[in-house]
Amino acid sequence: MGKIEVLAPAGSWESMEAAVRAGADAVYMGGPRFGARAYAENPDGDGLRKAIDFVHLHGRRLYLTVNTLLKERELEEELWEYLAPLYRQGLDAVIVQDYGVLSFIRKHFPGLEIHASTQMAVSGPWGAALAERLGVGRLILPRELSLEEIREIRRHTGMELEAFVHGALCYCWSGQCLMSSLIGGRSGNRGRCAQPCRLPYNGKRLLNLKDLCALPVLPRILEAGVTSLKIEGRMKSPRYTAGVVSVYRKYVDRYQREGGKDWQADPADLRLLRQLFDRGGFTEGYFRRHNGADMIFPGEKPERREVEEAFLEESVDRRYLSGEIWEKIKGKVKISKGNPATIEVSWGKHRAQAAGEAASEAQNRPLDEETVRRQLNKLGGTGFRWESLEVELEPGVFLPMGALNDLRRRAVEAIQEACIRAYQRTL
Repeated sequence: MGKIEVLAPAGSWESMEAAVRAGADAVYMGGPRFGARAYAENPDGDGLRKAIDFVHLHGRRLYLTVNTLLKERELEEELWEYLAPLYRQGLDAVIVQDYGVLSFIRKHFPGLEIHASTQMAVSGPWGAALAERLGVGRLILPRELSLEEIREIRRHTGMELEAFVHGALCYCWSGQCLMSSLIGGRSGNRGRCAQPCRLPYNGKRLLNLKDLCALPVLPRILEAGVTSLKIEGRMKSPRYTAGVVSVYRKYVDRYQREGGKDWQADPADLRLLRQLFDRGGFTEGYFRRHNGADMIFPGEKPERREVEEAFLEESVDRRYLSGEIWEKIKGKVKISKGNPATIEVSWGKHRAQAAGEAASEAQNRPLDEETVRRQLNKLGGTGFRWESLEVELEPGVFLPMGALNDLRRRAVEAIQEACIRAYQRTL
């Protein structure tokens, strides 16, 4: 099996950072328009471009939700202006529900990867085949599918398959609910679901589904052909995002090391998930069953366990909600008399060079390797740390400390620019 993706919700910049710290491979995020979570803290256009650069500088991916149904005016007059700057910046993929949006993106942004939203409700091999013919690269599976139904889709398509593994479940079939529109005048298909399924009817919450937790069946989901594991929760806190991502990161890594033999979730991890959010307990959803009354928590209010703050602070906050996020880079610096000091920097597949002030002959105290390393190691706040740093220093030369600091700054800017530029596109 190839790489398994842990995909995290990012309803705010803080949640995006938390997801990256906790080990997410990618995040999905909405902007100010056309997303199915209109009430999340979605960034504006400038914020989205910065977010795209941020995830790329940390080797992750960002998928944009454009998963509402659009009006003709929006499709013809507004969508291009919205997506064009993000496409140029290097947006990795868009998540779409509307077939008109799918067609529009294929025509105007041919280099952009398209993911079919769960709200598109592609629930069988025939729908998957159609989506693939229309240019979809990934199918986000409806939450209501069984493992056998997922396997059947996998047998008939080469698309990537993404499945929800944790978070809220809809009582209705994904993307087909009109209840919010009828009762509250707010459409879930326009990003404004009022969640009427959570309300009491005849004194009980008869439609209130428990949250999904797929840890017990994770190996079977992966063996059915799923390669991206999606965590729901763009309306949730950064603490929730970090905690849930860290747990699923742990189990994905375990599966890739050891496989699914003797699979069992640690009670301590289940405790953490319950502490982060609990809507009357968890359910495995529809993976191994059609439905069941025990998937619903009908109480007057969803059960709320007393939050163990000290436990969450130790397990999540201190690990993932503060501190610098940094990547390891390699460098080689050359300093010789009469020549500009140079530095070569590499991070993954990215390469960059920078040059600074020319070194002179030392009059009193020549420059030594320890001093060079000390100045170049001051990378705090840059998002990088040296994994290795070679220093080629001619004896008897001098370079001011300010020149070494400037060389370090130029090196960081050069590798950042090389990374960002590698993702950017032209229209």
